[in-house]
Amino acid sequence: MRRDIFQAIADPTRRAIIALIALQAMTPNAIAENFNTTRQAVSKHLRILIECDLVKQEYQGREIYYTLEIEKMKEIDKWLDQYRKIWESRFSQLDNVLLTLKKQKK
Repeated sequence: MRRDIFQAIADPTRRAIIALIALQAMTPNAIAENFNTTRQAVSKHLRILIECDLVKQEYQGREIYYTLEIEKMKEIDKWLDQYRKIWESRFSQLDNVLLTLKKQKK
């Protein structure tokens, strides 16, 4: 069974890994150093992120570096955008209500 990107980002450790490699490509050992867990556990999270195409492997000599797959992150952003628009609209409405109340007090 193939996971989707939302299952991948549901886990806080995987979100933290994404945040780390968003800044720079990292080896599995460098990623694992940031967590209080085993290297094998981090590898499992990386496999899930690769399976969901959120992360890709790049070989540089004998080292494997993990980098963020920006296009998949854009897919998440696109999905979130519909909710962002709803909340922005609601905040605008709230601002208008607060302004009205403030004017009524004066």
